[in-house]
Amino acid sequence: MVRVIKINAKSILNPSKVYNYTVNPYIGCAHACHYCYARFVKRFLKIEDRWGSFVCAKMNAPELLARDIKRKKKGEVWISGVSDPYQPVERTLKLTRKCLEILISNGWNVYIQTKSNLILDDLDLLKSHKNVNVYFTITTSDEKVREIFEPNAPPIKKRIEALSKLYSEGVKTHVMIAPLLLGAEGLVDAVKDKVYSVILDRMNYHYADWVYAKHGIEWAKSDIFFREKGREIKRLFEKSGIRCSILF
Repeated sequence: MVRVIKINAKSILNPSKVYNYTVNPYIGCAHACHYCYARFVKRFLKIEDRWGSFVCAKMNAPELLARDIKRKKKGEVWISGVSDPYQPVERTLKLTRKCLEILISNGWNVYIQTKSNLILDDLDLLKSHKNVNVYFTITTSDEKVREIFEPNAPPIKKRIEALSKLYSEGVKTHVMIAPLLLGAEGLVDAVKDKVYSVILDRMNYHYADWVYAKHGIEWAKSDIFFREKGREIKRLFEKSGIRCSILF
């Protein structure tokens, strides 16, 4: 059971090192991915709940965004940097959708990152604006590996089905294989006809070291594994005519 904590934020359209701005309607994530880099935000919250068991919902996010978008220079917006914008609570609160409506109606470029097929709830919005890019994070083609590292995240099949639907409706779709896990090479055939580009990244943090140790797969977080597997996947995508970038 995920506890939803409703809060009021002080700001919502914040500077980002990835794009000009980031918008995070939520803090915390019900997907409970063991490797999640966003765990660092917990140290700033007075919340004892374990990571993955709570979500803070910024109830005033749309109002703040409507105000800030008039005050700040127009730019590219990343939704979202430290929390999946389409985790289950979004279906009820629709904070991401409300923020999207504001950004799209004002003609801002939007880059969405998610692991959730719930993004299809906003298909009408996404296909209405040519400057929307959706990045699906899919780290492996092996469902057993997914269950080990991303216990509460949507199954791979649902993500790929959502990716396919978005692509068929004219939405610019991309895949983030990040972090690159065992079985990632199987994603080439699964997504190559559904994406415009692919980005690869390695495991950059140590939060999931215990998972590798528990399952006896420490070798799959070595420099050699990431280097060789990354090159293999890049070659296969580019052979299929899909642009593939490696971030490590």
